[in-house]
Amino acid sequence: MRVLIAEDDVGLRSAIERGLKENGYVVDAVPDGDVAERYFAAYEYDVAIVDWRMPRRDGLELVRHLRRHGVRTPLLMLTARDATADRITGLNEGADDYLVKPFDFGELLARLHALQRRPALTTGPVLECADLRFDPATRQAAVRGGPLPLTTTETALIEVLLRRSPALVTRRTLAIQGWEDEADAVGSNTIEVHIGRLRAKLAESRARIETVRGSGYRLVPS
Repeated sequence: MRVLIAEDDVGLRSAIERGLKENGYVVDAVPDGDVAERYFAAYEYDVAIVDWRMPRRDGLELVRHLRRHGVRTPLLMLTARDATADRITGLNEGADDYLVKPFDFGELLARLHALQRRPALTTGPVLECADLRFDPATRQAAVRGGPLPLTTTETALIEVLLRRSPALVTRRTLAIQGWEDEADAVGSNTIEVHIGRLRAKLAESRARIETVRGSGYRLVPS
């Protein structure tokens, strides 16, 4: 699961990044709205945390820009502004939730989980291929109705394969969704190792992962 943090306070940004990584997220952390906009153009995020007051492009401007351009990623806005009018402004401009500083990390994590459970967001409906099912809201996979235990990385890989099925998913796309530094995954056999483990877990399923030599993989019904 990939999350973007846009926060100009170095200490707070580092603390949130560390906490999310410890909870299984792949994290990109940036210092301002301009950099965040470029990251949104390059990557797909499950959720984003956006500070209101940042240099260059502030959080409110970033939220407006993303919504105007059709980005439906759930957005949690952080701010020291605690007036009701400010909360209304942030929500009306496109933020999905609002958390006032200072805050407890446990509450932040709970709010992120709640955003991901909302059915109207980009998590969308249950994804299926043959007898393989994946619910983006709960992050749970199943084969023939029985649970399919997956690691955090395997979950990210199976989700992108299902979303693109039966189309090809390039190795770079898999690396972006599954690893913080995609270059390390693309330049080694890391992806192949994880795909091999996924294939083993899908051995009893009618969904199979095909290799497209030199390009990537695709998930198709057998």
